[in-house]
Amino acid sequence: MHAEQRDKADMSTKLQRFIAFISLLFFLMAFHAEAQQHISLPHTGFTPEDIALIVNDADPLSRQVGHYYQKIRKIPDENVIHLRFPPGRRILPAREFSQLKTIIDERTRSHIQAYAVAWTEPYRVGCMSLTSALAFGFDKKFCSKQCAPTAPNPYFNSPSRYPANDHQIRPAMMLAGLSFEHVKKLIDRGVASDHSFPDGTAYLLSTSDRARNSRSNGFKMAAEEFLGVFAVQLLDSDVISNRRDVLYYFTGLPEVNMLQSLNFLPGALADHLTSAGGMLTNSRQMSSLRWLEAGATASYGTVVEPCSYPQKFPSAVIAMFYYATGATAIEAYWKSVAWPGQGVFIGEPLAKPFAPMLRKVDTDQFELKIFSPRASILKIEESTSAAGPFKPVAHEHPIHRGENVFQFSFNEKKEGYLRLQWH
Repeated sequence: MHAEQRDKADMSTKLQRFIAFISLLFFLMAFHAEAQQHISLPHTGFTPEDIALIVNDADPLSRQVGHYYQKIRKIPDENVIHLRFPPGRRILPAREFSQLKTIIDERTRSHIQAYAVAWTEPYRVGCMSLTSALAFGFDKKFCSKQCAPTAPNPYFNSPSRYPANDHQIRPAMMLAGLSFEHVKKLIDRGVASDHSFPDGTAYLLSTSDRARNSRSNGFKMAAEEFLGVFAVQLLDSDVISNRRDVLYYFTGLPEVNMLQSLNFLPGALADHLTSAGGMLTNSRQMSSLRWLEAGATASYGTVVEPCSYPQKFPSAVIAMFYYATGATAIEAYWKSVAWPGQGVFIGEPLAKPFAPMLRKVDTDQFELKIFSPRASILKIEESTSAAGPFKPVAHEHPIHRGENVFQFSFNEKKEGYLRLQWH
């Protein structure tokens, strides 16, 4: 009997040792995998980890949109901010917003750079747009009663990729639409646009509406700036129709016709300079929602009378430039408006059609695709440590304006880190 017990004890000890050995083996395998060579690219735009998603739990559509967006964009649970306030109002009183903003600020993790808002109403806070009130806090210096300039946007035309760190603001964009189906299609377009490098056209229209044509003076600059980068059509026209390649559409009219005849490419930006486009659900003019319903991925409009200041509307050349660097829709659009206090940004924030794409094409062979609005240089460096120091491993490669494709090799079995950089 005692011998039998000893045999069982020996077997138990051997089993425990075997399990320990297997556990150690898996640990070493995992460690080896993590120690293998890594490739890092420059940070060109926001990621899902940079975005906080704001949901109104009292609004069924907001809950539905928020749930879908979090799932499809893989927004971390800790980045979702749940509020509860009465829905169905276009304008939120400043005092009530202040209370909600306190909750938002308390629940916003320090690394968050921007907000995605999962509702269509309210789109306004007092005399400000909701998206600007979220970015700056409610402040009447961003409002104007008598056709005056408003406070500037410190993020305007900024090279910063971290606005919360560099400018102490968190830009916001609304996942807006009149139905879940509308917003779902919007979100899906944004996701489909990622790394797509669309071969589209910028349509910049100088219209017959003199009051609303105030920013057309900058359209010629855009055409010159992006010659050889984007196809740009400068048109003296009130409308375009039956175009299949719309990537940008900037115009100035109270109503824009023939939108349903157009094919907007995933990631397209489009808006019209007019007084009330940002009054999303009760505008006396064309609501900016019509752009999203027609197939655009982001748009902009003012929620109160801005007067015809081009500074209160997106600059085509700036929006196109930052989008081309690999920035997201929310970054490119927000950087393009000098005085955004009265304007609301709507669309899919994380759309990034020109973000760089790295893929494996063969054994030890990789391909990097870059889009750039400027001539630059690609540098490839390596190190045995993620912290460096990094040393050049190849000649510098010229980056041309527009689309670039590079192929390079490295042995994945070799431990180390690879860093790709361009400026």
